[in-house]
Amino acid sequence: MTTRGITVLAGGLRDTQAVAARAEAAGFDAAWSGEFLNRSAVVSVAAMAASTDRIGVGSAIAYAVGRSPLVLANDAKFLDEMSGGRFTLGLGTGTRKMMQAWHGVTDPDGPATRMEELVPLIRRLWRLHEEPVRHEGRFYTVDITPTADIDAPLRADIPIYTAGVNSRMVEVAGRVSDGLICHPTMTDRYLADVVRPAIVRGAEKTGRSTRDVALKGVIICSISDDVRQARREAAAQIAFYVAPKSYGPVMAASGFGAEASAIQQAFRNRDHEAMIAAVSDRMLAEMAVCGTADEVRDALPAIEKRYDHAALYSPSFTLAPERVAENTEAIIETFVDRPR
Repeated sequence: MTTRGITVLAGGLRDTQAVAARAEAAGFDAAWSGEFLNRSAVVSVAAMAASTDRIGVGSAIAYAVGRSPLVLANDAKFLDEMSGGRFTLGLGTGTRKMMQAWHGVTDPDGPATRMEELVPLIRRLWRLHEEPVRHEGRFYTVDITPTADIDAPLRADIPIYTAGVNSRMVEVAGRVSDGLICHPTMTDRYLADVVRPAIVRGAEKTGRSTRDVALKGVIICSISDDVRQARREAAAQIAFYVAPKSYGPVMAASGFGAEASAIQQAFRNRDHEAMIAAVSDRMLAEMAVCGTADEVRDALPAIEKRYDHAALYSPSFTLAPERVAENTEAIIETFVDRPR
């Protein structure tokens, strides 16, 4: 059975804590925080951990670039301790432009290779209490010999999920990760034709089983008695994700090449209305749940069943913070203690 979570991508720390606590009271299984140019996943997850007792907490995602392997390992170790062993470290690199312009990465090539080097290195650093860590790789150099005893972490096997969209980045999860964080624009067709085969290839290369790789979905959810409003909000978020050129091939592989071209042209023209209008009804049905509470409740199982864990979240592109908060509360209320 698919477990269910809530994702917070907007608002301040108090809002983040309130959503996590409310989700726990409503019977959700996990609360996740994303990261962006104005949001820290690490601090947000710490706030979630401090305001909950039972549900899982995780980063979806924290940027794997801009932090050293040691900083990532220590952040995760202390978040896991703070949450009492409830933490999942979700990592992503962002786009090439984000790696360069936001994080100062001088070598943005090979993000998949970078992640395949980073994840095992983090796991070794969680065992620094057992032995020194020396590593000389393409992206990272580490030479750490403790000068005093180091306490063992609460868990040395904290789950690490990696985000991926193109087949090579998805393959990373098969090779080294405990789970794949699936992009909101993934469809049944894309999962069948691209994602699952890539996980198999990755697992075969490192002698792992695909059963060791969980699928975490992120599902756009907009709820309103005004169905047109709900559909528009979900369409705006889809358009935001599809706007980068790099998503053209991804959309084409799902049968949405024409829509993607129109969205990307509207984005270049800075025409938000045209971006939203270019999102087809079929895209909405494949990539989001939107409408009244009853309609969303009925529609979710068809998308949720793709994943081992499904995290719902409110659109935010073009929306006022008050509406994001209102919709997030509506999501929690719609799925409070519902049988699955």
